[in-house]
Amino acid sequence: MTVLYQTTKVGRPLMNLVKFKGVSILEQLHLEEKLLRTSSDNWCIVNDGTNAPAIVMGLSGKPSELLEIGPVLRDHVPVIKRFTGGGTVIVDGGTIFVTLICNKDDVPGVQPYPPSIMSWSGLLYNEVFQGIGDFQLRENDYVFGDHKFGGNAQSIIKSRWVHHTSFLWDYDVKNMAYLRLPALAPKYRSARNHNEFLCRMKEYLPRSVFIERTLKALETHFSVKPKNSDAVRVTNTEGFVHSTRLLMKQELEDARESMPESIAQSG
Repeated sequence: MTVLYQTTKVGRPLMNLVKFKGVSILEQLHLEEKLLRTSSDNWCIVNDGTNAPAIVMGLSGKPSELLEIGPVLRDHVPVIKRFTGGGTVIVDGGTIFVTLICNKDDVPGVQPYPPSIMSWSGLLYNEVFQGIGDFQLRENDYVFGDHKFGGNAQSIIKSRWVHHTSFLWDYDVKNMAYLRLPALAPKYRSARNHNEFLCRMKEYLPRSVFIERTLKALETHFSVKPKNSDAVRVTNTEGFVHSTRLLMKQELEDARESMPESIAQSG
């Protein structure tokens, strides 16, 4: 009865909200994929930090092209290949994750294609960052001016899509050394290294304020209903198989072997 009242009173589609703090990024991605493919509801997942550093690659990412594999192996950094496209990031306790899983018919005017979804999300986050920095959506990145603080990825199925973002509220400079400069980079990057290209959200607003403003912006588009995070985590869907996975050490070693000797030794 309460759900019906929330949905019809404001005329907005219902969105379930799940908030986590420090959940592993692998568990989060498994949950996202399961909700995208087995649920018929809209979902927002907010994970305030992850419990340990990890590298997350897009579905078609190649470790030999994107990672300094030697240091990654030496320091035992987990490498995850997620179910969505997009680039490669290293995440840790300073990363804030926001995921939107939507039925395409519940977001008027948005076509189930990445440019349309990105355009809509840019407008949503423009509400979040109103009056804060020089926020822009630039070549699929969220930036203040010409410095990136948010990376995005999508996956689109028949009538649903997921848009998820890793927000760099803070980051450890030394962790960026695990990532190679990608061959396909946005033009505005101008070949800048990671530390020249990125900025920290903490220089602009507190992390709790960012989360509060994000949820407030969502409420202009959806009727938001909090859900018990523990109950959502333990929900079991028989027969569902995740495509997001942790790469094995042997896979990384094989990738290093396939690299030109000069590049492999530089790592």
